[in-house]
Order: sequence, then C-alpha cells, then structure tokens
Amino acid sequence: MKLLLTFLLSTLLLTANAETEDQTKQAIVKIYATAKIPNYQAPWNSSMRSSTGSGAIIEGGYILTNAHVVANEAFLEVQRYGQRKRYIAKVYAVSHQVDLALLKVEEAAFFKGVKPLSFGTLPKVEEKIVVYGYPMGGSTLSATIGVVSRVEHHTYAHSGETFLAVQIDAAVNPGNSGGPALSKGKIIGVVMQVITKSQNIGYIVPVNIVKHFIEDMKDGKYDGFADLGLGTQKLENPALRRYYGLDANTSGKLVNKVVYDSTFSDLLEEGDILTAVDGHTIENDGTVEFRNHEYTHFHHFVDRHQMGDTIALDIIRDQKPMHVNAKLKHTADDMYLVKTTRYDTMPSYFIYGGYIFSPLTRNLIVSTKRNRVVLSNLAGKWQEEDRSEVVVLLKVLASDISRGDNEFGMWPIDTVNGEAFKDFEEFYQMMQAVKSPYIVLEDKDGVQVIIDKKEAQDKQAEILKKYNIEYDKSIDLRTSETK
Repeated sequence: MKLLLTFLLSTLLLTANAETEDQTKQAIVKIYATAKIPNYQAPWNSSMRSSTGSGAIIEGGYILTNAHVVANEAFLEVQRYGQRKRYIAKVYAVSHQVDLALLKVEEAAFFKGVKPLSFGTLPKVEEKIVVYGYPMGGSTLSATIGVVSRVEHHTYAHSGETFLAVQIDAAVNPGNSGGPALSKGKIIGVVMQVITKSQNIGYIVPVNIVKHFIEDMKDGKYDGFADLGLGTQKLENPALRRYYGLDANTSGKLVNKVVYDSTFSDLLEEGDILTAVDGHTIENDGTVEFRNHEYTHFHHFVDRHQMGDTIALDIIRDQKPMHVNAKLKHTADDMYLVKTTRYDTMPSYFIYGGYIFSPLTRNLIVSTKRNRVVLSNLAGKWQEEDRSEVVVLLKVLASDISRGDNEFGMWPIDTVNGEAFKDFEEFYQMMQAVKSPYIVLEDKDGVQVIIDKKEAQDKQAEILKKYNIEYDKSIDLRTSETK
C-alpha cells in the first residue's frame, strides 16, 4: 500500500511538472523581423534585412524581447509555440540602452490559452537555469540548461553602455536573442549576447534591469537609465592616496571631471573623493558590494533609480566629509560628445556641391576604418558648454569642382569661416548663411577645405543627378525647414 501511494504521488508530481513545462513553452514566442538598415557611409541609402529572434509573453499582454531583435524594424510577425499561424506585432516600447523591448499583438486570439510568465529575482552564482528560444540549427523550440557563472557589470554590445549582466554557460546561439532565461519557472533574465570564439559564454539582461525598464514605461514614456556625468579615477595608487590625504580606512574614487550640465554640476568639484552612493561604500577600484562577498561597478546603485529620483552621494572635499543629494535628470547621450549607437532613425546629412557632411555618431565610426583613432578618441569625450556634437566631412563626391579634395573623408571640422559651432544643426545654419564668396572649413590643426559658394550651388543639381541622389539633405533637415 505504501509503495502504491509513493508511486501515485510520483506520477502526480511528474504530471504536474509536465503541465508546468508545457505552460512555460506556450509563452515562448518566435519573432520574425524585417529591418531597414541605414547606410552610414551613403546616408541617403538603406537596405532590407530579415532575421529571427525569441521572446516571452508576460503580464499585460506584452511580449518581452531584445531591442536588437526589433531594431530599425519595418515589419514584425510573431508565432506561438506549437502553432503555425503568424500574427502581426508592433513595438510598444524599446530601450536600446539595455537592449530590451516590449511588443504588442492586437489580435486577442494570439494570447488564447497562454499563461504569462512571471519574474523571479536576481539569480545567484551556480544557480541552475533553463534558456528557451529559437536558435539557428532548427525551426522548433530549443531548451538548453546551464548555470549562472558570474554577476557583474559588462558592456552591452547593442548600445556600448555598461550595466549589470549575468554570465551563463547554457548554450545560446543566433536566434536565441530575446528568449527568457528561467529559474524555478520564473524569468530571471533575457538572453542578449555571446562572446564569439568562446566556449558557452553567454550573457543575459538580469531581471532587475528588466523590471526597471517595465516600470519606466508605465507612463508611456521611456526616460532611460541615468548617468551622473562624472569622470572618475581609481584610488589604488599609494602616492595618489597620500596626495589627497586619505587614510587606510577610507576608500572611494577620485572625481576628475564634472560635465558642465550634469546632475551634480553645481554640487561636485574636480578633486572631490566619491566615497559612497546611497550609503554603500565605494571601494578604491570603483566597485561596491551588492551582495555578500559579491562586487560590481558602483553605478549599480545608480541604475536602481528611475529618472527623477533623488540619489545621495558621500564625498570628501579638502579632507572634510560631505553629503550631497540631487535628482537624476540625464542619460549618457545627454552628456557625451558623440552619441551612443543610433537605431530606428535614418542618419542626418546634407550635401553642398558634392561635399557630404554629417554629425559624428558611433554608427558612423564603426562603419569605416578611416581616421578611426582620432574619431574613437572624440567618442570618449564629454560635451562642453559651447560644443555638444562633432561634425565631419563624411566624403567628397568626385567632380570638376572638388579636384584635390577627394581624399578627405571622416574629417572632423572645427570652424566655418573662423567661427566655431555647437552642433550639427548650428553648423548647417552657418553653412546656409555664409555671405562671402568662399566657405572655409578648418580642423584643429589648421588644415583647410575651401568651397567656392557660387560654383557649389551652380553644380549641386548636376552632381546629385550624376550620383543618383534624390535629396541633398536628410529628412530631419527637410522637415525642420518646412515648419
């Protein structure tokens, strides 16, 4: 009798587990995406690309996936596990910063009979996980099992920004992107990237970052993850510590740059020592203890806040402890001289007599090897009050008026007829407003490009026709001129 009871309980348990597993699979979605891919070297052109990814149905009738799965989307379809019908989907919200997106499907039939997946908590090292998705190598649902290898800050390939990430050893491949990583049946992260030429080193966006994104989007507007606008330096060098009068029990990071319009521009000074964030001690290597014996970048406690929240910093100035509070109000894009990677928009440009000008973006830098060292250096700089964007002479279309200049490309411009400009829009307005016969473009080293204004205007239409270019400027400039 006892053996029979044990057998019955085991059977019931197996049946329950099978039903739970099937419910989980019902919530996994395959995403078919067609994207319009901009050509940053020929910014009037684009191409189409089709790809697939994965996602999961969550509460509220949303599909959770990666931003890079739906970036630059032109058309999206989704397909449920065990079904063949595809449904049209739309992007409801997207964070290119942390590579997350929410999709919506209008047809109620898509969600019939599905139980949305719920969220768990930040996983621990060695915790077992299951990754679901639709990777290359087949068309049906795939499940791979692994463990959490480490939890720390890592660069997100999609945006180039750094946030908390969970490293896993479960096999993930192209197509897995956007699929959920589950522990005890709950989402603990979203698959986002792998290290190529490695053995099962993959990364997921952790559940706390996912929850932050969803909470942010509740008002229908994405504000993003805040940046303090501070340049900091480690305080591990003994001479550096003695210079600032730090004893052995004091740790932190040296503030060596305060962006002019940042959250703490009126509160912090260069030379301050940042010792704690929201009461959490900052170590000399810039890390904080976020769990017992586990450390990551001190920005972890900044990323826990929503935009508009107040954050508290402990500092030392002139060897005196101080406490400052401020409301978070800026993302990294508000403060870097070169914007982070752009998506869902066509690049800005305008053509003047065959000379093509564009704002410098990270997309443009990675699109070519020309002048890469100089441009990459600019990408690491902060905005100043009189300069918030870099403008480059992208390339020169060969013609009889540009002889000798055709080797110019990806060339940063500092002045127009001796006058500096703040951003691409101001540069464009200055070019249009030139009254003198010649336009003199100059870089910081004094190298010049001279354009004959009348000759350029007279030849413009002919040059555009020769190179089969429909518009001499991007849609954003054309739109602004009609307002």
